[in-house]
Amino acid sequence: MIMRLEYLHSKNYVHRDIKPDNFCIGSTDTHTIYLIDFGLATKYKNSKTGEHYLNECHNSLTGTARFASLCAHKGETQTRKDDLEGLGYVLLYFLKGSLPWQGLAAVNKKDKYEKIYHKKQTMAI
Repeated sequence: MIMRLEYLHSKNYVHRDIKPDNFCIGSTDTHTIYLIDFGLATKYKNSKTGEHYLNECHNSLTGTARFASLCAHKGETQTRKDDLEGLGYVLLYFLKGSLPWQGLAAVNKKDKYEKIYHKKQTMAI
């Protein structure tokens, strides 16, 4: 999974929606993992100059809240580290079967996202 992200990042893209649904195992070659769904992927640096694009604050979450990085929750421009943080949440989900912020009661989507962000922010690693 890390190798798939490393390859995507080597092409100057960040995925921005890392979650279990976006990884597949080969049907004939069960030793191969594929990364799919690049609908939210975006370039993080200029291919010709190698310069990173400027960070911006969009004030809205891009990706799936359950596996999103703290920066993604804040609406900041996502980078490679945000993909890796999301992968960390995916691996934790695989290990434990659920995440500590699953099932939080909320009155609406905004409230739910804020509660998930707060839970992630206050958890000890």
